[in-house]
Amino acid sequence: MRTCIVTGEYHLPGETFINRHIQHIFGGAAAVVCGRYHGENPYDVAYFYRRGRETGLGDQLLMPFAMGVNRLKHGTGRLPFGRAKRELKAFLEEQRIEVILAEFGTQALAVAPLANEMGIPCFSYFRGTDASKALNQGNIPAAYAKMMPRLAGVFSVSQFLLDNLAARGVTHPNAHVIPSGVNVRLFQPSEKRALSCLAVGRMVEKKAPLVTLRAFLAASEELEGAHLDVIGDGPLLAPAQALVAEAGAEDKVTFHGAQPHDFVREKLATTEFFLQHSITAANGNTEGLPTAIQEAMACGCLTVSTRHAGIPEAVDEGRTGWLVDEHDEAGFAGAIRAAMTAENRAAMAREAREVAEERFDNQKLLEKLERVIRETIGR
Repeated sequence: MRTCIVTGEYHLPGETFINRHIQHIFGGAAAVVCGRYHGENPYDVAYFYRRGRETGLGDQLLMPFAMGVNRLKHGTGRLPFGRAKRELKAFLEEQRIEVILAEFGTQALAVAPLANEMGIPCFSYFRGTDASKALNQGNIPAAYAKMMPRLAGVFSVSQFLLDNLAARGVTHPNAHVIPSGVNVRLFQPSEKRALSCLAVGRMVEKKAPLVTLRAFLAASEELEGAHLDVIGDGPLLAPAQALVAEAGAEDKVTFHGAQPHDFVREKLATTEFFLQHSITAANGNTEGLPTAIQEAMACGCLTVSTRHAGIPEAVDEGRTGWLVDEHDEAGFAGAIRAAMTAENRAAMAREAREVAEERFDNQKLLEKLERVIRETIGR
């Protein structure tokens, strides 16, 4: 089935879930519509982006009227109009697109009306920011509500995000929870380094890296050999490094900066504990269901994290990891300590791997996504 993947940016190596859809959905017969193109097309697909192209005088004159009409009709002025709309329509026709999958709700806003005009079924995938932070933007909840009847179906990486949308009056009768998943054939456990911990992710408020560091240092006191590797870059990297230096703990914490996915996978394979103190940011931004946690479980890591967003949907407390409330630094330290001193760590690690194989195998999840799309279109 010829599919168009609509995404904000192409190609971003870190967006493994989107890249997998581009590469493999319905046998790889995909095209891409993106807001920004970064100059790489590793999957050799047809792609469309319009940013940076000239806007003719006629469209410049038409813009205030077209955006005003779109705001009234659709709740947003972000829809393509004039030449941009004609070019996008021509691309979809030329590529013989049979179904559109918008990888974020905010992207679906821009393409659902045109999809309806062309008779192309359109689905949206909610992944995190689009069903949390975006809901605090004044027009987005109303625009989503108007968009829902125009969609053939909705997917979300967690029930938490669907509940978030429903709390703002945004629901769809054909909604499904399908996590991003992990390649469990590639992410596998290896021989574990005793008392090894790993934190992966952007060094930003939502990941609370300073809380993670302080909690680890408190938990690992008098535990010889305990070590934390930190992978990621961002605005809180320098403060994090300063915190460790001030504590004189450079021998216990290693900062690797941003690293390729293969590096992360190799670290996860030999790491015993995965730490992620996710919180709701001040602007309302949340996780959906972190891919890194799914990858950690596939590698047999025991997760210490928070009761945040979809994380409790992945981590079974007492079976595959430990969870605490957001911002509970003392509780997080206690959970890390409990994890590192637990007697049944090997059994829990095997359980984490089994759960990943059962719930998060991305091949099974892709097949489920394709099945729902086919059944929906068939109806």
